Amino acid sequence: MAPRVLDDTALDALRSGLDGEVVTPGDPAYDENRTVFNAMIDRRPAVVALCASAGDVASAVGFARGRELEIAVRGGGHSVAGTSLTDGGLVVDLRRMHAVVVDPRARTARVGGGALMSHLDRAAQPYDLATTGGRVSTTGVCGFTLGGGSGWLERRFGLACDSLEEVELITADGTMVRAAQDENPELFWALHGGGGNFGVVTSLTLRLHQVPRMTAALLLWPPEAGPELLRAYRDFMESAPPEVGGAMLYVTAPPEDFVPPHMAGTMVAAALVTYIGQEEPARELIAPLLALSPEGSMIAELPYAELQGMFDDPPGYRNYWSAEYLESLPDEAVERFCARSRAMVVPSPSQQVLFPCGGAMTHGPDDYPLPWRRAAWVAHPFGLWENPADDGRARQWAHDVREDMKPWSTGAVYLNFIGDEGAGRVIAGFGAHNLSRLARVKTEYDPDNVFRLNHNIAPG
Repeated sequence: MAPRVLDDTALDALRSGLDGEVVTPGDPAYDENRTVFNAMIDRRPAVVALCASAGDVASAVGFARGRELEIAVRGGGHSVAGTSLTDGGLVVDLRRMHAVVVDPRARTARVGGGALMSHLDRAAQPYDLATTGGRVSTTGVCGFTLGGGSGWLERRFGLACDSLEEVELITADGTMVRAAQDENPELFWALHGGGGNFGVVTSLTLRLHQVPRMTAALLLWPPEAGPELLRAYRDFMESAPPEVGGAMLYVTAPPEDFVPPHMAGTMVAAALVTYIGQEEPARELIAPLLALSPEGSMIAELPYAELQGMFDDPPGYRNYWSAEYLESLPDEAVERFCARSRAMVVPSPSQQVLFPCGGAMTHGPDDYPLPWRRAAWVAHPFGLWENPADDGRARQWAHDVREDMKPWSTGAVYLNFIGDEGAGRVIAGFGAHNLSRLARVKTEYDPDNVFRLNHNIAPG
């Protein structure tokens, strides 16, 4: 499909109103600027506005609205559904707005709309500060936080949005709006899970927490040991302190020194334990897992920012993800989960993951539109593969993992973990009881549904 072409006069008007740059079809940088994390996404915007300021964002939104161009907003570009791009419309690209300013005395960070987790984590690390971030360093901070924000630190410090103190955004009419407890509180409520439905976030302020050291343990077994491992991991997490996070997962073992040669490139069952603290107490905590004699192990004490970069998802792969949030994990669920791993594309960067919930995540505020935070576990098929011939197989595997887990499902879902799975799943992500309230906020700030490339809330 050929991209829509705008006339030079219109583009000159846009350029004159931006401190940043404008990229259009035919420019040498066009293909680079329409490439996102998911290689399955191939969309051709009419124009990409590389914004350098909140004023640029307002100008770009006004330009698009004046010409009835669909608007996509790109921060980290990690949306698995590709909502960071549009066919024939305008992309508000925030990647140049990635500054992070840390106030170590107040323990806060002011984060630009295009900042990645790596920008935030590395800015806070010199002060031994952090907040709950995505489980990789390449996720965009704003999209992650507005969707709720689930990460390694959530059992100790809650979800990312629980540490949200202030948001500045450009609304559909080009107005800069501040949202906080003391200003536009209803909008502030909606931004705790409501995503990008209400405007383009140009900056947000997050509360930081003391995290002097982290310990990570990655323990590997052959896949047939998976059921025994998962039962042990389940029992371990039931009594683990909130400083402990992690996952049980099936992955393709990497060619690392701690991986036995016969395992490299094959599927393994793994336990990942993250611990806010030093290595010695971490080893004592994970003794029940070490007693199962893993064939490969890596245990390391390291700064949080380095932990965040250890498990980065490689770009350039085809992606399909889904999730099912669970009330419990009985032995039958363990068996079903482990059996389904045989359908995962291997070798590949794909992961079939079970994350433990609980702690501060579960006990956080009741009021936010986050119905999934009360779950005990989340099953997350996270598909990344290279060959288009595997598309059907990978999607079916993800669907089947969900289907296998449905008998224990809470019915709710974290929308950052899924792509476009239909209107019913959007309702499950916000909670049916929250939708009318969210719709009223949407009507106030975006009555024409300009910001609709997302898990959309219709005005009403």
